[in-house]
Amino acid sequence: MASREKVTVRDIVRAKQRGEKIVMVTAYDYPSARIVDEAGVDAILVGDSVGMVVHGLESTLQVTMDMMLLHVAAVARAKPRALVVGDMPFMSYEASINEAVHNAGKMLAMGADAVKLEGGQEYSDVVKALTRTGIPVMGHIGLTPQKHKLLGGYRLAGKTAEEAKKIIQDAEALEEAGAFAIVIEFTAHEVARKITQRLSIPTICIGSGPYCDGQVLVLHDLIGLSLSPPPFAKKYLDTAKMIREAVTRYANEVRQGAFPSAGMYWGMKKGELDRLEQMLEEK
Repeated sequence: MASREKVTVRDIVRAKQRGEKIVMVTAYDYPSARIVDEAGVDAILVGDSVGMVVHGLESTLQVTMDMMLLHVAAVARAKPRALVVGDMPFMSYEASINEAVHNAGKMLAMGADAVKLEGGQEYSDVVKALTRTGIPVMGHIGLTPQKHKLLGGYRLAGKTAEEAKKIIQDAEALEEAGAFAIVIEFTAHEVARKITQRLSIPTICIGSGPYCDGQVLVLHDLIGLSLSPPPFAKKYLDTAKMIREAVTRYANEVRQGAFPSAGMYWGMKKGELDRLEQMLEEK
């Protein structure tokens, strides 16, 4: 997407029609949102993966709505050109349609351009209600991390024909319900390819092969800050090593008295030290 104007949901859909690949990456705060936007990504996902990569939680199940709103607001303050998609956390949309609309509305109020929710056919009514309210929805099928306990762990989805058919039906149901795009996570690449061919809305893969209309990665996996990145992530930079080396140099300079050096600290006005010393003596 060459234009520097704000990316909209319509632009994401048109990218598929033009055969342009969509680039999405996660960001969870103001500086990272500003940096990835300057790099030219099309969409920023404020993902519930923030729970693990930033807060050190065991899984996404512990991520709350308040946490997500805090991070969405921080990203939105960077005023990115990229489309900002807020991830609906566990139990923010499952209990009732009213609660789903209420929580998704909070996301948009904090600055999100759209929301993403996990699940297929079983959440068609939620997607319909949100889009009817004017809230753009990105679907998420295949491996759905919020349901990893039900699925038996973080495993590849769609390895059998039966499972693959269910995932394809999920994708078609989400499109029919009004989703503008769908994330396909950790499925067999044949399944992602079939879905991409059958749907008129864009598919964005993570760990599902090269045949989708776009790709998404967690920023911390991409830059080498994740402690346990998934097998489908590619590390483009070893930021952890760079930070460690920088802090080690800083620590050494502090202990050796080399930091701060001249030019990094300032003194009192001329004559004020003498006045201070006199005042102290008088006391």
